[in-house]
Amino acid sequence: MYNIEIKNVTKRYNDKLAVDNLSININEGELFGLLGPNGAGKSTLISMLCGLISFDRGDILVGGNSIKKDPIKVKKLIGYVPQEISLFQGLSIIDNLQYFGRMCGLKGRKLKEKINETLELIELSGRKKDKVNKLSGGMKRRLNIGCAILHEPKILIMDEPTVGIDPQSRNHILEFVKRINKVKKTTIIYTSHYMEEIEALCDNLVIMDMGKELVKGSKKEILRTFIDEATLDILIPNVKEEIQIPLGELEGVKRVSIKDETVKMLVKSNEYKIEDIFKVISGNESSVKNLNIESPNLETVFLRITGKNLRD
Repeated sequence: MYNIEIKNVTKRYNDKLAVDNLSININEGELFGLLGPNGAGKSTLISMLCGLISFDRGDILVGGNSIKKDPIKVKKLIGYVPQEISLFQGLSIIDNLQYFGRMCGLKGRKLKEKINETLELIELSGRKKDKVNKLSGGMKRRLNIGCAILHEPKILIMDEPTVGIDPQSRNHILEFVKRINKVKKTTIIYTSHYMEEIEALCDNLVIMDMGKELVKGSKKEILRTFIDEATLDILIPNVKEEIQIPLGELEGVKRVSIKDETVKMLVKSNEYKIEDIFKVISGNESSVKNLNIESPNLETVFLRITGKNLRD
């Protein structure tokens, strides 16, 4: 089993505590989201996982192997897709793949087979002789991923893999992530500034800030634990201000306001009854033209528990 165990890990940079006694378990085959604002400690944690920097206390085990005691064995299990493009710009696609493949110990027929398989996966077979500096941003991102998966790592760490690319390339990468996780059973640790990517991809996630874990669990667990509210926007032509009073007295309603012809209501998700709201509206000789219910999402949770937007 290639589980990841981060056990009471602490990392300091002089007087700054970058990671503070952090413990996280990631099961084999998970697509795990790592969230936090800038300065949360994500990059430091990833660097420690990859064996690029040491830590002051604790340990990280990958498949039962300690990265402190057996770093080479652990590194062989990991593929890393950095946020910055890490390619040789003056070389061709196939030259880059050959270089990174050899660096991972591949050679001869095995290297050739893995390059051809990877080119198919990242859909760049027809461009393999093109120089990297002639490629679009999305193609470079896909090649960046290709270089990380040549040796078929058990664990793939992806740090902002879709930053700065067009929507089509972004969708291609997201579909690739789903496919390699499902078909190859690759464990993936995924960080992104795009909350919708985390929501669409990840089974479980951790939100961290100031080097500490703030919350972890499945999306459903986190939403259920931290957010029990929803917002209703009700368009009522010629709405009267006095309707706020009976609406505000209904069970589960926390706040009512009116702007133009829209009644905005903050309600407790499991307590309010939409039929009671409609009854009050019809009883005030009004009718609903449009209703929009905005349920809580991870962005709401993130803002609530960190006090920051994801891109801060």
